[in-house]
Amino acid sequence: MTFFDLFMKGGVIMWFILACSLIAVAIIVEKFWTLAKIKVDGSKFILQIRSVLNKGDVGAALTMCSELNVPLSNILRSGLLKLGHGHQVIKDSVEAQARMEVYNLERRLDILATIAGVAPLLGFLGTVTGMIASFRAIEAHEGLVNPTLLAGGIWEALLTTAFGLIVGIPAYFMYNYLVTRVTRFVQETEANCNDFLDIVLTEKQEEAWSARQ
Repeated sequence: MTFFDLFMKGGVIMWFILACSLIAVAIIVEKFWTLAKIKVDGSKFILQIRSVLNKGDVGAALTMCSELNVPLSNILRSGLLKLGHGHQVIKDSVEAQARMEVYNLERRLDILATIAGVAPLLGFLGTVTGMIASFRAIEAHEGLVNPTLLAGGIWEALLTTAFGLIVGIPAYFMYNYLVTRVTRFVQETEANCNDFLDIVLTEKQEEAWSARQ
């Protein structure tokens, strides 16, 4: 018996489980691609920004951020654009952009978490409905049912549970893994942003930025 045959014997619930699996795979692939694309040595980038800012070349710093185009550079760019407008304005701009970048990273992870919980439940639902059908058949035949046929109906009903768990367990594992990756990235970015703010929010630097406005 092929995998497709087993799938078809699971009934209509199997199609919902299949849809869950496809959505989960799409989210996982997208998040891995995103996390790989935004990977950057934050400490090194901050040092490069510090170097050009010490020379007073804000334009070069903005160009560096635009060319890199990752969450960290987008956050720093938002702060650089507010130089000379006061400490609080710069800090608020950085924090607002940081919240937006974190939201983009965490987007759709809630869907993955939902799939991790719903897929096994769909499997149990399919099993319950299958068992109900089996017992209705027993009742219709007044208990005179071939044990072989009864066993066949039961194992077919259990297929949805198996497939639901096959989808749900990896989805749950990948959700926790991705959340951990995003959390670590957020912590690293927060530390880099603090270093950036230490550079641009010094009294001496702030006076210099204001004088250029």
